[in-house]
Amino acid sequence: MRSLNIAATGMTAQQRNVEVVSNNLANMNTTAYMRRRTEFHDLLYQNLRRVGSTSSDAGTIVPSGIQLGLGVKLAAVYRIHEQGNLTATDNTFDLAIQGKGFFQIRLPTGETAYTRDGTFQLNADGEVVTHDGYQVLPGITIPDNAIDVTVNASGEVLAKIQNQVNLSNVGQLQISTFPNEAGLEAVGDNLYIETPASGSATTGSPAAVGFGSVLQGFLETSNVNAVEEIANLISAQRAYEMNSKVIQTSDEMMGTLSAMR
Repeated sequence: MRSLNIAATGMTAQQRNVEVVSNNLANMNTTAYMRRRTEFHDLLYQNLRRVGSTSSDAGTIVPSGIQLGLGVKLAAVYRIHEQGNLTATDNTFDLAIQGKGFFQIRLPTGETAYTRDGTFQLNADGEVVTHDGYQVLPGITIPDNAIDVTVNASGEVLAKIQNQVNLSNVGQLQISTFPNEAGLEAVGDNLYIETPASGSATTGSPAAVGFGSVLQGFLETSNVNAVEEIANLISAQRAYEMNSKVIQTSDEMMGTLSAMR
């Protein structure tokens, strides 16, 4: 009975759906996390009577035919790049991007990764780095005698040097945008890397045309909506139960056939 295999694909699909929802809920408090959404496709159809075929020598056309579906498959897990809320931290090196763009991070391999997580710190050399110690590009070093640091909306890093009246410009943050942000590959630690699907990075200064601005002392929160995710979880659970009921019913029907004398 095809219904056994069809319902099995439905249960597998809803299992994947629950896994995506659970990952969203697990990352509710992850800085700048982008929620995921599952997309499903129906499987191939078996034509028992092909639509558009002729049904007689007179050339009459079958209007609908008979197509039996073979189930469902997971097509994609789509990342929703929607701006999260901005929360004030009053930490000097906490930065948030308001609008489009990603901070550039140099990985230990020399490869460039991208992130919207702006929880930055200083290392022993005064360089601005991530919580894992990866350098924030294009590379900004804060002088040892700086008593205060300001990052303006356009990404200029201005340091107040002891015994100096004017602020010193010690660097310029750069951010990157992509034609298809959903095509970036997540590699963990709130980092993404470029792929052929994302397109090449376009780099520029914050607050320029097509780029978001930088807010100092703020962090972007996760864009996960707990109420929406719970509703999705319940929907997936009910769909899973209904597909399991199909398997149970099909099994009972096959038992009826086996019991016939």
